[in-house]
Formats: sequence, C-alpha cells, structure tokens
Amino acid sequence: MPRRRRLTLLAAAAVVALLLVSAPWVWTKISAHGHVYDEANAPAADVVIVLGTEVAADRRRPAARLAGRLETAAELVHSGRARVILVSGDGGGASGDEPAAMTSYLTELGVDPRRVVADPSGLDTYDSCARAREVYGVSRALIVTQSYHLSRAVTLCRRLGLDVDGVTARCDGCAATLLAGKAVRDYFASGKAAWDAVRRRPPAVHSPESPAVQDALRVS
Repeated sequence: MPRRRRLTLLAAAAVVALLLVSAPWVWTKISAHGHVYDEANAPAADVVIVLGTEVAADRRRPAARLAGRLETAAELVHSGRARVILVSGDGGGASGDEPAAMTSYLTELGVDPRRVVADPSGLDTYDSCARAREVYGVSRALIVTQSYHLSRAVTLCRRLGLDVDGVTARCDGCAATLLAGKAVRDYFASGKAAWDAVRRRPPAVHSPESPAVQDALRVS
C-alpha cells in the first residue's frame, strides 16, 4: 500500500476514534442545552441538590470547589429561589465525610439546619441523581456544581426522570490548572455516564424511601 494511502487511512481512523470518544461528551452538552444557568439567572425550585467533592485537609471543612458549590446553594436559599438543600456525597470519602462537612458549612453560611438534608451515599453523580428521586422523592430541583461538571450532572438527572436545571457554582480560589484538569477528566467521565444511563444501573447503595426532604419542606 502506498505511503500516502496509509497516512490517509490512519488519519481517517483517528478522526473516527475521536468522534467515538467525543460522542458521550457531545450527548451531555446537547441534552443539557437550555437547562444550564448562572447564579443570577437561576429559576426557582423547592429543592437544590449540591454534589459532593473533596473535603479540605482538616477533613472537616470543604475544599475550594465544594465551598463554591455550597456558597451558591446558600445564596439560592437566601434569595428565595430554593427552600431545601439536599447535600449528596460520600460519607466515607477518601478526604473525609463530605455531607457532614457540607452541612456544617451551610450552617456557617446562615442556612437553617432544618432546611438541609444529607445523603451520605451519593457516591458519584449518577448515584446522587438516582437517590434524589428514588430515596428522597425529589422530582423537580436545581443542581449545583462547577461548569465543567454541570452538563453531565444535568443530563444524568434528567435521564433518570428528574426535572432539573443546573446552576453554575462559584469557585473562588480554584486554580486554572485545576479546573482544566477536571474538565479533561469530565470529558472522559462522560463515557461512563452514557453507559450508566443506557443500562440504567441501580445506585451502589440501596436505601429505603426517606421522607426527610418532604419533612424539611414542611418546616421551611
């Protein structure tokens, strides 16, 4: 085979491979289109879901990205666009108990603890969405996370039957290199998200239905 033809075939194969790898990421962007807002323009919903991530080195306070998510959610409550916050994360995470740190920080931000419900078994984005609906009975919500993660979170929740709109979280103190790295990670994580959505996998932790969110709405 002539060298030029071999190069052409290799280039075509590379393009096909790129398209296949990119398809899940494109799917999240298209599916989330029209459902992503900044904090100032966010619509209203009774519940706002905050997705967990790393706790700070002291294992008690949220690190920068998580703090930004919580600050955004607290502002949504203070401005009257949400009534209850469902903090969903890993209660046994490598960096610490995410929901516990989230709940404590929201109290510092002036959110009534009765308005906060903690799910310690939201082990990943898919599980947080599934458990919000199946365990806590949430059907309509806002979901808060950083921009690089938001389309995937919105897409998964909507695929699982939640009527959600995404709100871009603050990220004061987040280095550009950190955010770039997380964006690359999220690009590849879209493949797993698509596979989870297609096979409709159950959450890793099974729990009975909880009235905690409805109880919080009654007292808020």
